[in-house]
Amino acid sequence: MKSQFTLVSVALAAALLSACGGGSDPSTDDAPPARGTLLLGTKAGAATKTQIDAGTTAKGVIALTGAAKCDVDVRYVYYMTRDPQGNPATASAGVLVPSGTDAACSGNRPVLLYAHGTTTDKNFNMADVVNNAEASLVMAFYAAQGFIVVAPNYMGYDRSGLQYTPYLNAESSAIDMVDGLRAAKAHLAAESSVLPSSKLLIAGYSQGGHVAMATQKVIERDYASEFTVTAAGPMSGPYNLSKFGDVITTTGPVNAGATLFLPLMLTSYQKAYGNIYSAPTDVYQSPYAATAETLFPSTETVTQLITEGKLPNDPTFTKLFGTGGLLTDSFKSGYLTSNFRKALVTNTLLGWTPKAPVAMCGGANDPTVFFFNTTDAQADFATRGKLYPAFNLESQTSLAPLGATAAATIAQGFAGAKTATSTAAGGGAAGAAAVQGAYHGTLVPPFCNAVMRGYFQSVLAANP
Repeated sequence: MKSQFTLVSVALAAALLSACGGGSDPSTDDAPPARGTLLLGTKAGAATKTQIDAGTTAKGVIALTGAAKCDVDVRYVYYMTRDPQGNPATASAGVLVPSGTDAACSGNRPVLLYAHGTTTDKNFNMADVVNNAEASLVMAFYAAQGFIVVAPNYMGYDRSGLQYTPYLNAESSAIDMVDGLRAAKAHLAAESSVLPSSKLLIAGYSQGGHVAMATQKVIERDYASEFTVTAAGPMSGPYNLSKFGDVITTTGPVNAGATLFLPLMLTSYQKAYGNIYSAPTDVYQSPYAATAETLFPSTETVTQLITEGKLPNDPTFTKLFGTGGLLTDSFKSGYLTSNFRKALVTNTLLGWTPKAPVAMCGGANDPTVFFFNTTDAQADFATRGKLYPAFNLESQTSLAPLGATAAATIAQGFAGAKTATSTAAGGGAAGAAAVQGAYHGTLVPPFCNAVMRGYFQSVLAANP
């Protein structure tokens, strides 16, 4: 990708915002800019079809993405939103826009509002399609096939002024997504010949699956006069957070990655609700209590943080409890009546009824976000007459709504990817461990995105 990106103007905008009282802690009586105000919009670079195809070929996913139909303009927006307390805050988003002579690449194009997965990297930026693997994947699956992608980075990341991220806070995340969409539409109206159509699709993976579902819920509840959701496709998300927390904290097993997710969650809910703990030592063991509250997002790698003794030295990231674990025994014993569990209940995405159609996707053997989150959401929707598919990559039968050929292709392709991962690690126990390690972050995403793009295309074809 030819990069034209500079952060000089972004830094200037942040400085000006701070001077006029913006940010998460206003210091003057000046009225803050309205939510969704575009503070900066710029073209960050461009990727050609040839470059995109070279990338997907190198990653072995071009059979899933298909050859690129469109070049992609990579744009970046910096905008105003609100933190969980309602204070002004800044955030940014990548905006991936198809371009070219193919009919799919010009005119008014459907918008995919995309929510990314968990990251500990403070500098995470969905406009950095060269270095950000999730951004490049989304570009290939959607923007290069004719979708405008709006992908907020979330508060707390990139150039955001917020010093933490509202992790798995359903209402706050949805507000950020709505404001990112507003800013992106304003930027495109001023700068792009390719413009959003009236079709709005929402998708996301992992944390982003939760964010995507929350965003559909909030848009349909609060912003129906401004946006109409066409369809939603959350993938591998923790929708049933209260049950997820119960399993992890009581019966087990602890999910892979828990020692990274819990600091993000505890800080998020403490900042939002103020009652999760009186002091970090209430929940964290020594020495982690000294730094855990402000640990993420970080400019240091997880490996560096482990070396510095700020996280347990556990390659599975499951060492939550016991000697050398992240959290205290008192946190575990008091969990069921705790304010933390109440926060999980508040942010559980069951008991609501979508207006636009929904499809979900994941893998039944996911060690990071247990698949019951998907099946529980499906069952909950069904109690109100909403019969939505929950595509399970481990089951060709569950993929049947895609059509026999597509179902077989996806199921067999996923099985083949697992086999290749195991073989590359030498098979046996090492191979099984390699599959588990790659399952959530590497193996599932391209297949679920292929499923979801096909689902969206079928919805669009039925509702031109």
